[in-house]
Formats: sequence, C-alpha cells, structure tokens
Amino acid sequence: MNDRTFNPHVTVAAVVESASRYLVVREYVDGKERINNPAGHIEDGESVLDATRREVMEETGYHFEPEALGSVYVWRAPDGDTFVRFNVIGRCPERDPSARLDTGIIGPDWMSLEDLAAETPILRSPLVVRSFREHRDGIRYPLDVIASLIE
Repeated sequence: MNDRTFNPHVTVAAVVESASRYLVVREYVDGKERINNPAGHIEDGESVLDATRREVMEETGYHFEPEALGSVYVWRAPDGDTFVRFNVIGRCPERDPSARLDTGIIGPDWMSLEDLAAETPILRSPLVVRSFREHRDGIRYPLDVIASLIE
C-alpha cells in the first residue's frame, strides 16, 4: 500500500560534548519544562548542516562547528508523529551573549550523561540520552555522507 499522506518531520539535533558534559537546552513545551538537544526542523532550502548551525544559535547562542554525523533516527513519538532526525556532532567554541533565543527557550545548560539519565521524566524524548550515549560509544560518520542537492 502506498500512503502519500505520510509526512515525517525532518529534524536535526546537535551533539556537543565538552569536559564530559553535553550541551542541552532547557525549554518549555506545552507549558512544562523539558530538556532537549539543541534541535529543530530543517527549513525549506536548508541543508542538514546549515539547519544544525541555525538551531544551535537560536536555542543556545553558541556558534556551532559540525565535525561528524552521529546516528540518523526514525522515531514515532507517543502522539503518533514520526520524526527523521539527523544527529550532528560538533563543537561550540564561543557563545554570543547578545544572541536572542527562540520563544519558549529557558536557556542552554551543560550536563553529564549521568545527570541527564536521572532527568528521564523531563527529557523531550528518549533520543536525547541515546544520542549522547552513542557519542560516548564512538558512533560517528564523516560529514560527506550527507549529500545536499539543494540549489
């Protein structure tokens, strides 16, 4: 059967580690505080890497430099929405203190994997800790596996 109404959300998420802590975003989702990777939807005409740079800046104020691709997930959320998520590994050498963060963003934080695992009830999704565990375990691919054919 060919269901042409299936429209998964195509998203990116940054995986950034420094001194055994991971960059996360504290945000409000439906009026509740949640913890997530800096993440969001790819916009029309945007590459995976450009979307990741933009989302990190909009949600944390950090400049993001991509270095590798982590896992790519296909995940069905409890509400039935399906997401295709590219985890992009990189570093954030500096933060722009004057950056205006997106509406609903509380701000960036740096958390250890152990601290994040203890926060399971307020994680935005199970993909948050999974992406960091896979990073810790060395799962990464060269960026040139992502081909952007957008003109």
